[in-house]
Amino acid sequence: MREMEQHVYQSLSEARAALDALLDDGETLRTLATAGQQLSNTFRRGGRVFSCGNGGSMCDAMHFAEELSGRYRLHRKGLPAASISDPSYLSCVGNDYGYDRVFARYLEAHGREGDCLLAISTSARVPMCSPWRITRAAMGSMSSR
Repeated sequence: MREMEQHVYQSLSEARAALDALLDDGETLRTLATAGQQLSNTFRRGGRVFSCGNGGSMCDAMHFAEELSGRYRLHRKGLPAASISDPSYLSCVGNDYGYDRVFARYLEAHGREGDCLLAISTSARVPMCSPWRITRAAMGSMSSR
């Protein structure tokens, strides 16, 4: 096999191994099913879904929201979903309040009871993508109005 073909083969083999490991992890599958049910319940009750992330995870958050509001697998009514990803917003709020507040500030302005947040991070060590911290900060800001 040529060098590039070997690289492609190895990359796909690693992806297959990762998916196989996921399929064998019952706890993670249950967690994902619970999250999916939460999203479904949010839409059923008239809520909206917001998504966010840093770096490449922001791109995943954008794609996630666009699939929900656009077309994902079948023709259906668009679902109310948006990613927190406007570069001018992120820069403005990051400059004025700090980047650790950009997602909470957005939810303070746009979120309402019954909405849902999907915070995506490939590194659980990124505090600004912690759903708990984001929600707590947004709720604190809203309650001080």
